Amino acid sequence: MMISEQLLIEQLRNPQTRRKAFETVVKLHSEQLYWQVRRIVLNHDDADDVLQNVFMKAWQALDSFHGDAKLGTWLSRIAINESLDLMRKQKNQLAISTDDIDSGVANQLMADDYFDGTEIEAQLQQAIANLPEVQRTVFLLRYYDEKKYSDISRMLNTSEGALKASYHIAVKKISDFFKRQD
Repeated sequence: MMISEQLLIEQLRNPQTRRKAFETVVKLHSEQLYWQVRRIVLNHDDADDVLQNVFMKAWQALDSFHGDAKLGTWLSRIAINESLDLMRKQKNQLAISTDDIDSGVANQLMADDYFDGTEIEAQLQQAIANLPEVQRTVFLLRYYDEKKYSDISRMLNTSEGALKASYHIAVKKISDFFKRQD
């Protein structure tokens, strides 16, 4: 049975139905959010941890959700922020440059038991990891999640024009990365 978003939001606002409605939200959005997070953090265990944090933060912030955006958009924003926070923390804890971390992405992925892609896909992830944070996020949301610029704009609180520019620059950098690999 598919529940309407409006009904689900009403149930989330009602203390008697909140917990059950939130379980429905988790079921509806877990897989999509997992892959959104996984493409940013790359590691399965990290993605699971981030996803758990996303739902904990969402639960704690339910009273501040006014329904201005769709639930999925709101959850995606939390997921992106949590993913980027984890990436920043990892880089700061290791106290090494971004280039040093990003250069081993393809090797890490090929060694990951949960990664079932090809070497080309690992190289694509390597190219994506080399992008600056904003370009990487926009590219992932647009390319993999096929999000509209208007949706990404709401998630990231930025203009569609800036997002389009970031996406096209990211595509050029990825293309240049593969040209250098040949």
